[in-house]
Amino acid sequence: MKPQDIRTGSLWIFGYGSLVWKPDFKYRRSLVGFIRGYKRRFWHGDTFHRGSDEMPGRVVTLLEEDDTCTWGVAFEVTGSQIEESLAYLNIREAVRGGYGTHMVEFVPRDQSQPSVQALVYIATEDNPTYLGPASTDEIAAQIAVCRGKTGYNIEYLLRLAEFMRQSCPGVDDPHLFSIEKACLAVIRPLLLAAQKCAPAVN
Repeated sequence: MKPQDIRTGSLWIFGYGSLVWKPDFKYRRSLVGFIRGYKRRFWHGDTFHRGSDEMPGRVVTLLEEDDTCTWGVAFEVTGSQIEESLAYLNIREAVRGGYGTHMVEFVPRDQSQPSVQALVYIATEDNPTYLGPASTDEIAAQIAVCRGKTGYNIEYLLRLAEFMRQSCPGVDDPHLFSIEKACLAVIRPLLLAAQKCAPAVN
């Protein structure tokens, strides 16, 4: 990213995956909204945060597609927050996640707020950890069993689905919600079996 991509004293950063609930950097304010021309897909592999080298997890990236949009959260960072947030995200998203940076137009849900240019992290198929497309059941089965240094892959999925329901009511995301449904179908029998095996507490 070139210096001129940052407006003087202010930068917006758009999150559409774990950043929507766990930015972990200081920011001035945040807005829920969307970007046009991209769709969210669980096509990127994660060998650090939500998976391992032996069992890569699946996390979301963006694919360009006309007439689509992706909802998420944009964070405005100002002053010293700009350098601090970019340094942190470079490690989290680029070094450990394999994401590159792009600039996109972010449209706030609050129509009283103007659209802004925002920085977004996108992983493409030329990344060595990119996994690409798979069926809903295959993705769900992989997510159900993977775990990384940040936590379980299924937590990532469920938190993202929860964000969409709570912060973007009425917005459908068939890819996300179908994987959530399939993943819950995978783990529900395991949870029931574990409950049956648990010793009774007097």
